[in-house]
Amino acid sequence: MSDATAPGKPVPGRLFIVAAPSGAGKSTLVNALLAREPGIALSISHTTREPRPGDVDGVQYHFVDRATFERMVAHGDFLEHADVFGNGYGTSRGAVEPILATGRDVLLEIDWQGAEQVRRAMPECVSIFILPPSRAELERRLRARATDSEITIEKRLAASREEISHAEEFDCIIVNDRFEDAVAALQAVVRAARVGQALPKDRHAALVAQLLA
Repeated sequence: MSDATAPGKPVPGRLFIVAAPSGAGKSTLVNALLAREPGIALSISHTTREPRPGDVDGVQYHFVDRATFERMVAHGDFLEHADVFGNGYGTSRGAVEPILATGRDVLLEIDWQGAEQVRRAMPECVSIFILPPSRAELERRLRARATDSEITIEKRLAASREEISHAEEFDCIIVNDRFEDAVAALQAVVRAARVGQALPKDRHAALVAQLLA
């Protein structure tokens, strides 16, 4: 009998990945999901980027300097890591594996590069990609955040095409048009995965093509 099914040992939790282009509303959706599904723990990533106003170390991210980040990479401390807009982002193995071992689910809010690495390391994970309903709405949301310079906004919009081009690599694709519908769709994926049911398979091919045009 394997350790995973030994008497007294909890069944390992499920690992969920949520990725999206900047401005798709990923963080807002994830926060709503966590509020409604208390059995999921959010893994807090490490980053070298500077904290934004209101950011708290250990809440939004673990903020570290570049030398510390590179040292963690060299030691193999990250389950995944990537450079995004000149800043390092990484998910610590120590923040994920012990929680899964207790039987609790873990959610990673990461980009497509990190998702690719996690899928290789843990192919049993469930990956979800969030799409905006249109390019115009994506730009509107980026500007409404009022946290980035015009140059950064333009970079994020340009990068969004590369990010969206990887949507088909994910197990599920959800469109964040009507917020409540998107949260419900996210919950449906989580609940289906937990009981071994088939995951929603709507690939939104026409919208993906439009967003890549």
